[in-house]
Amino acid sequence: MSVLQKIADIEAEMARTQKNKATNAHLGLLKAKLAKLRASIVTESTKGAGGGGGGGGFEVSKTGDARVGFVGFPSVGKSTLLNKMTGQESEVAAYEFTTLTCVPGIFYHKGAKIQLLDLPGIIEGAKDGKGRGKQVISTAMSCSLILIVLDVMKSVVHKKKIEYELEGFGLRLNKKPPAINFTKREKGGLALSIAPGYALADCDEETIAQVLKEYRIMNAQVRVNCNATIDEFIDVVEGNRKYVPCLYVMNKIDQITIEELDIIAEIPHHVPICAHHEWNLDGLADTMWAYMALLRIYTKPKGQIPDYTAPVILPADKNSIEEFCVRIHKSLLEQFRVALVWGRSVKHNPQRCGKDHKLMDEDVVQIIKKI
Repeated sequence: MSVLQKIADIEAEMARTQKNKATNAHLGLLKAKLAKLRASIVTESTKGAGGGGGGGGFEVSKTGDARVGFVGFPSVGKSTLLNKMTGQESEVAAYEFTTLTCVPGIFYHKGAKIQLLDLPGIIEGAKDGKGRGKQVISTAMSCSLILIVLDVMKSVVHKKKIEYELEGFGLRLNKKPPAINFTKREKGGLALSIAPGYALADCDEETIAQVLKEYRIMNAQVRVNCNATIDEFIDVVEGNRKYVPCLYVMNKIDQITIEELDIIAEIPHHVPICAHHEWNLDGLADTMWAYMALLRIYTKPKGQIPDYTAPVILPADKNSIEEFCVRIHKSLLEQFRVALVWGRSVKHNPQRCGKDHKLMDEDVVQIIKKI
């Protein structure tokens, strides 16, 4: 029996199993088996791509300060949006599957160089290998932001289908990693502890033990610091999930009324645009910047005014002066003595700071080297 047939059988069994306390352990075991089978598909696609066959056009080297992937069904306007934002020519036509390879483009915003990837349209069953779904979603895994481009006339239906495909491949959209500490050990069985004020949402210790048994893990220490579900626990055990911010780009708003647009506005994480008429592209760029959580750090040579034309771009979670030095050049860290910092991250302007100081957006930094 093929892997895809096994997946279909498990999904069918899950659909006909009633959800209650008595079946929690059984459902948890099925979910664990499903996650393992899907992980094997990902592994096979990674090995296949390495041989150079079947993956042509997807080997795009990562450049710039961030990478944004356009994901969506065919003919929703991904290529038009790329053309309008970057000037890059991605083929546009009125029929489906116009884009057959990954088309990159560069977009500049607030001094940052952002790589945009126009990915081929995915189809239902992409997570299971249909079409070029595995290559498309694998490339999306390397992005720091996902733009799910939707035709506003079919937005709700397409949104649910694309979310299902991406979730099945290990992408977690607009979510944070669950606060679960999982550690394997040589002996002692399963030791499960739950922090005060939290509880397991749809499982118990027996369910967790069944899931670990499926992964052939008999001895482990688990500390739960959130209201965890069995799906979140399986994600932690798998350890290969990608948590990425996502924006739903509602394209072709020129085809709907204001009243319909008000209904669309209730969808969270959305941006309405019309790529053809270039409506609200500035708003899209600003929202992308906010979701990528990038910081602009300006450099100041000694005795000169700060250089506001070419900021050093840092992710918000890697904003120390040490990361700032490494971003400029690794050798700078060896010669580092102290940094003078102007901006919101310090109490005094300037203030002498060490390598561990956390910078904020639009800070100005002057590095003083060792003599």
